[in-house]
Amino acid sequence: MSESQKRQSTDGRARAVFTGIGVVAPNGKGTEDWWAATLAGKSGIDTVRSFDARSYPSQLAGEIKDFDPGERLSARIVVETSRMSHFALAATKMALDDATVDLSQIPEYELGVITANASGGAEFGQRELQKLWRGGPKDVSPYMSIAWFYAATTGQISIGHGMRGPCGVVVSEQAGGLDALGQARRVVRDGTRLVVTGGSDSSLSPAGFVSQLPTANLTTVNDPARAYLPFDTDASGFVPGEGGAILVLENADTARERGVDRPYGELAGYAATFDPRPGSGRPPTLTRCARAALADARMRPEDIDVVFADGHGTAEKDRQESRTLSELFGPRAVPVTVPKTTTGRLYAGAGALDTAGALLALRDQVVPPTIHVKNPVAAYELDLVIDQPRETALRTAMVIARGHGGFNAVAIVRLAD
Repeated sequence: MSESQKRQSTDGRARAVFTGIGVVAPNGKGTEDWWAATLAGKSGIDTVRSFDARSYPSQLAGEIKDFDPGERLSARIVVETSRMSHFALAATKMALDDATVDLSQIPEYELGVITANASGGAEFGQRELQKLWRGGPKDVSPYMSIAWFYAATTGQISIGHGMRGPCGVVVSEQAGGLDALGQARRVVRDGTRLVVTGGSDSSLSPAGFVSQLPTANLTTVNDPARAYLPFDTDASGFVPGEGGAILVLENADTARERGVDRPYGELAGYAATFDPRPGSGRPPTLTRCARAALADARMRPEDIDVVFADGHGTAEKDRQESRTLSELFGPRAVPVTVPKTTTGRLYAGAGALDTAGALLALRDQVVPPTIHVKNPVAAYELDLVIDQPRETALRTAMVIARGHGGFNAVAIVRLAD
């Protein structure tokens, strides 16, 4: 059997491996800075500073502070794009540098971009509408027509790096980051050599914040240490955040040919489902989604070494997810972690950031902690990793993401041979 054949997946399709990671998150701007902060349990959640939120029932967020896009991006790009794109463009450069790839050596139609976004450029749109109300149409930026759009990030990455292969955007709220990875793997299997993928969001302007309040999912507890407590007896909702992660996903064969000997890992399994409407009497589909991801990876539940849970932070969603984990793995049978307790829920950025965490956990053989959770619900029967990181042998990780409105996505990553 040839080396190329050995590197094919078990069903004959090309393997897709992660070769680069870039992170811009509330507790770390840069992959290793974020990872060190996450392992140390350093939180980026605090009182909202970008606007006066004192009259709002929820006043906390995972904001990215001291981020000057002008230090990382050209002045022209800064003006043309919104904050959610600033984060993704900066993370893209980090990821490509990390992958040590010379894009000029790859045909432009074999380079793709697939990202996720849930809220668009909320702060950009609000700012320009305020200009319209105050001064009239002449004061509105001409980039209002594109900067707010969900696909703006994908377009700017594609243009800026000469990536003219398959490009797209996924809009499935918190599940979007994983859905983008699944779409990226599909185009790699169809012949694209390299895809920049992941997700980012930023909706922490007044307009963006207000749009989240009617869901009743945001916590109204304004103590950062007691606000976002997934799987805890005191769970009261979640804290919103901004930022995300961009990853480089490549065909394993061509990555090896250009000298990549130790990729972070392989995207071995992926699946997505959609829940039935509330009141239909039909159960949620998260368990089916997880089983489908395992089947796609040709794995059994006992092959999973750690779960990066969605960790919604509301009693009902936590109960549903814990039931899925118990049915799949058995009581307390696999370590479970929710590192997003250090950042808040980043919407489209969350799944990609959790996948980055899963890949780094495999690299370093350590599970990051779930912080602030003191009283896990005993009935959930989870082996929740709390307070401190846990060193353990890791080869595979399951990442779960659930989006508002019924979206479910599950990805499985494993160390690449």
